Amino acid sequence: MSMGGRLTGQMWELERGCEDYPRAVEDLSSPPAVLYGMGNKDALSSPCLSVIGARRATPYGLAVAEMAGRVAAECGITVVSGGAMGCDCAAAKAALDAGGRTVVVSGCGADVVYPASSREVFERAAAGEGCVLSMERWGQGATKFSFPKRNVVIAALSKCLLVAEAGQRSGTMSTANAALELDRTLYAVPGSIFSPGSQGTNHLIAEGAHVIADERDLEMSISLDYGCLRFQESKGEGQQEIGRVMSALVSTPLRPDELSARLGEDVITTLRTLAEYEGMGLVVRLPDGRYSPSERFFLGENRERKPTLEGSGK
Repeated sequence: MSMGGRLTGQMWELERGCEDYPRAVEDLSSPPAVLYGMGNKDALSSPCLSVIGARRATPYGLAVAEMAGRVAAECGITVVSGGAMGCDCAAAKAALDAGGRTVVVSGCGADVVYPASSREVFERAAAGEGCVLSMERWGQGATKFSFPKRNVVIAALSKCLLVAEAGQRSGTMSTANAALELDRTLYAVPGSIFSPGSQGTNHLIAEGAHVIADERDLEMSISLDYGCLRFQESKGEGQQEIGRVMSALVSTPLRPDELSARLGEDVITTLRTLAEYEGMGLVVRLPDGRYSPSERFFLGENRERKPTLEGSGK
């Protein structure tokens, strides 16, 4: 991943013990002596929800992160993330687009955009729609030692932490474990037992993390844990009517031949269906040749389209 240049704007430094130093960070065994930041530092004293997940997220993981960011913003909760590609960036951008605020805890200097793909989120946070926060000095680039340090701050800043998608061994899981050590409440969204990208989240649930089963469940959990109500009505209460093809792909991404065997259809019919659904934005083809429901599908933007099983008459 490449650097995305430098940010411009007002810079500030918070020394430990000063009035604006976030009290939540004091829970760490070794709180940073100085926090460097850009943007609106008031975001650090507001109720926060940390939303983290895989960098190389699946469409499902990205959709979960976006949903979490949007719901948190609509509840008046600031979304904290690391600003990384994948789930972090998706959650932060969704919160901003919903009119909320985000705190990006960077592994570089607070004036450095990293990765470049997250530039919009960094710029909007630094411009006052939240803030960019760092333990590193101004202008510092990425190092392998800085990211574990920022992960514990992500865990500390929020009362609750939501894991959108995570493999068993990942930086996301280390952040989740830090949250547990700090006695934070852990939310985890379940995924397919066949998906390597969901092994971590499913393990957290097995170990006692609070299961977030759907959007309404997240809204209710935030309401109970933060004592606040959502600012607007939940979207898409109705169940989406989907055919057997989409049902199978929701369970786990599949190659066309695997999908054909599962449905008892010929491969040509399945390929035609997948091509049609890809054109509709319902599915995406993954680099390994498997097909997965798209972010758009998981977020429910196609609820008005009601595909049935194609070419089978069922």
